[in-house]
Amino acid sequence: MPGTCVVGLQWGDEAKGKIVDLLGDGFDLVVRYNGGANAGHTVVVNGKSFKLSLLPTGVIRPNVTSVIGNGVVVYPPRFIEEMESLAKGGIDLAGKLFVSDHAHVIFPYHMEEERVLESGTEGKIGTTGRGIGPCYQDKVGRRFAIRVGELLRPDHLRERLKFIVPHKNKVLAALSSGAKAFDADQLAAEYGAYAERLRPFVRDTALYLHDALKANKRFIFEAAQGSLLDVDHGTFPFVTSSSSLPSGIWGGTGVPAKFVQRIIGVVKAYTSRVGQGPFPTELDNELGQRIREIGNEYGTVTRRPRRVGWLDTVAVRHTAALSGADEITIMLLDVLSGLPELKICTGYELDGERIGYFPSDAYLLERVKPVYETVPGWSEDITKARALSDLPAAARRYIDRVAELVGLKVSVVSVGPDREQTIMV
Repeated sequence: MPGTCVVGLQWGDEAKGKIVDLLGDGFDLVVRYNGGANAGHTVVVNGKSFKLSLLPTGVIRPNVTSVIGNGVVVYPPRFIEEMESLAKGGIDLAGKLFVSDHAHVIFPYHMEEERVLESGTEGKIGTTGRGIGPCYQDKVGRRFAIRVGELLRPDHLRERLKFIVPHKNKVLAALSSGAKAFDADQLAAEYGAYAERLRPFVRDTALYLHDALKANKRFIFEAAQGSLLDVDHGTFPFVTSSSSLPSGIWGGTGVPAKFVQRIIGVVKAYTSRVGQGPFPTELDNELGQRIREIGNEYGTVTRRPRRVGWLDTVAVRHTAALSGADEITIMLLDVLSGLPELKICTGYELDGERIGYFPSDAYLLERVKPVYETVPGWSEDITKARALSDLPAAARRYIDRVAELVGLKVSVVSVGPDREQTIMV
């Protein structure tokens, strides 16, 4: 059976989790292939909210097996915390969740390294402070990296940490006189205890997924962050540390690209981003604050206020092409209700010249000026709409115009956080 990928086409927080959850019953496995505990998903079922940052959204569905692939970086305390939270909500993950033994592990020294690097006045990326970037740096550097499977071997883990921790302490001390120092034996004991909690869930997920392919199981791949944060194709250097485009699936899970035959691009009805970096359509004003409050634009993981702005179709066209999107979904359309008029970015001016492409290098993007098209808004509450015909004419025109500008059909429109608050087009 063909696989499907759900990928955000903006700077993340597009409500990808809701789409994965909505489609979940049509699949056997939900597979997360990149990122770490910095990627927040909120799924609302019958008014009950589940907040996840590391576990795949599929864990909410009882008949779906969830997999954390090797491309993800894992912070064990967060894994255990989310698992326990779901257990309190009546969700048993035994035999329904697996984490790759080749996924890399985040340690407290990764977080301290990130804290020190982000504490200066220059060169800040605007990270979540969860140790994601330093962990990926160690993965690529190889020498100081530890994978999940290594946690299950206490003597080996202690030996590795006795080699790694002195180096980390030296680096941290050189970066800041106030940096925290770490003890290898203490970390070995702490993570050894975490390992026993993780042990039932750890396996060679690449092998498991290939067995599932042979058994014609149906896959849905869940991206973390958004395409504009992809380490190769995003607004560098203000990006994440992994491949958030569908191109990350092969490396992040071991499943070849030929098995992914449907790609759903998730688009918020406006734009938001977290952290530093250029944002051409940003509304740093009272209107932006209104959208932020109505849309609850605060980080699922950090509760940091997100920056918000008008929908940027130049950026979405760019990421839709990079991701190979077959269709798009428009999320949080209800947040725009009550605005007399809306603006859509249809192009840019760079140094006074009109351009039709997206310059993903941050030093160029920060110089562009958005070119807007103004369209009528609507005053009606649309949260109870369940069909396109239930929407005001202006809302339908907005959907149609976005589809026209992006060049892809709209397959889903979300008018609220609950599963039921969805229009299947």
